[in-house]
Formats: sequence, C-alpha cells, structure tokens
Amino acid sequence: MNANVLTEIHLPELKFIKRGKVRDIFEVGDYLLFVASDRLSAFDVVMPQGIPYKGKVLTQISAFWFEQTKDIIPNHVVETDVERFPNECLPYKEILRGRSMLVKKTKPLSVECIVRGYLSGSGWLDYKETGKISDISLPKGLVESARLPEVIFTPSTKAEIGIHDENISFEKMMEREGKELSEQVREISIKIYQCAVERAEAKNIIIADTKMEFGLAGNSLLLIDELLTPDSSRFWPKENYQPGGAQPSFDKQYVRDFLLSINFNKRPPGPMLPDDIIQKTSELYKKALYQLTGKELE
Repeated sequence: MNANVLTEIHLPELKFIKRGKVRDIFEVGDYLLFVASDRLSAFDVVMPQGIPYKGKVLTQISAFWFEQTKDIIPNHVVETDVERFPNECLPYKEILRGRSMLVKKTKPLSVECIVRGYLSGSGWLDYKETGKISDISLPKGLVESARLPEVIFTPSTKAEIGIHDENISFEKMMEREGKELSEQVREISIKIYQCAVERAEAKNIIIADTKMEFGLAGNSLLLIDELLTPDSSRFWPKENYQPGGAQPSFDKQYVRDFLLSINFNKRPPGPMLPDDIIQKTSELYKKALYQLTGKELE
C-alpha cells in the first residue's frame, strides 16, 4: 500500500458516527470530526484502491472555499489546524493533518443543492430526453457542455452508497423543506456558485456545475459538508473548453474513462485500477488545488 494513501481510518478512542463514500465522521465533544480518506467512488461505487493525497486535496480545497464564501453564508467549520483540535484528537494528529475538519453539528437538509452553469452529466442526459432539467425548460438545440443561458438550480435526492441520486423539481424540494427555506437555499447556492465561477475563471478553471449541502443548527442555516471540490463539482481547464462533447476535467475522469473502456456494470464491487490511472488521477487532484489556491499540498 502506498504510504500516501489512506483508505481506512481507525481512531479507536474517538466515537465513530458514520462512514460515507469518502469521509468518515467522528464525534468529539460538542463537535463532529470530518476525516477525508483517499477512497474514490465512480458511478456511485467505491473503488478498491485509493488515490494518493486525494483526501488532503478535498479538505484543503473545501477549506479555501469555505473561507472565500463566509460573507455569503456562515459555514460549519470550527477548525482545520490539527494542533488546535481538542486533546482527544492529538494522538491521531499525523493521520488527521491536512485531511480533517472540526465542524459544528447540524441537521442536514434532505436534498443536495446542485447549481449548473453548463450542460453536462445527468443534466445533459435529462435534457436530451426531455428538453428539461428538474422541470426547468431549456432552449432547443443545445450541445453537450454548452454554457447555459443562465445559471440554474436543480436539487436532487440524497442516495445511500451504491444508489444514484435523482434530480427532483424545485416544487418537490419545497414539499420537503418548505417554501421559505427552499427559496433561501436556492438564492444562496446560486450566489456561491457565481462567486466561485468568477474566482476560478481568473485561474483558468471553468466550474461547470457543483453540488452543495446545507444544514440547520437550531434556526441558523449553515453551509456544510465539502465545498466546490473536484468530487462535488466539474472543473474544466478553460484553455481546452470546446462545447459539443465531454470535456477534460480535474477529477476522476481517467477512472471513469477506464471503467467505461472495460464496460464496468456500475455495480459493486469496483475493479482494480491500473497504476497509471491512479497516478494520473492523483496528479489531476493536486493540480486542481495548486491552480485554484496557489498553494502546494500541506
């Protein structure tokens, strides 16, 4: 196993809460500890091998964007410096360094908040079939990866590991979360996306779309989970952008392409990945961090 790959996180003295596709969550007093592993999921299946440095890249990009957007909405981050974590975390600080966040506890909303500026992924598939995404009608004749006439908000369900999320209408979101909260979340999500697009384009990165999560701490709405990472967004190199097909991207593109090339059935277990695919994917994640933030990996 590569020393720079961490796929399983064991912190026996801390209270384990939940394992996600990438993050493991522990309880530390009044807070939660989010620890990003190097696990990679593609087509909602977790692969058997990890991607070197991936968890650190995701955590550090999220921390960057939480800081950049805190004037739009407060977020759940309490601390990212392991040296300032509670004492019970200190025995694990070498595991946690660069890949963990101490965060506030919240009650997450029941939907994921997706903002799209370009036509790609499940949005492209829905558009080809219906001319719409989440009941939003789009102009006829758009091509894959086309820039949309205006930014759109398209919520989705939250699926368990191994099950695909499903796009839903804004009306369905209002049924789940209420009209006032839904409208507030939609407005904030679009503001965050527009802020990020402007900053990223200055660094020659197009953010085609992104997925955000929100939670309630009492009556306060907070931005939670991860934010504007290559796992939750499509990052495209601006210099290579060419509408009319899929775009090269700063994420698991090499892994997806490999899985498609072997006709992977998109069901667990995932296949073993070739070393060169793992290495190329790792380099893309690290490049995204440096190009966006100007910082090397901690």
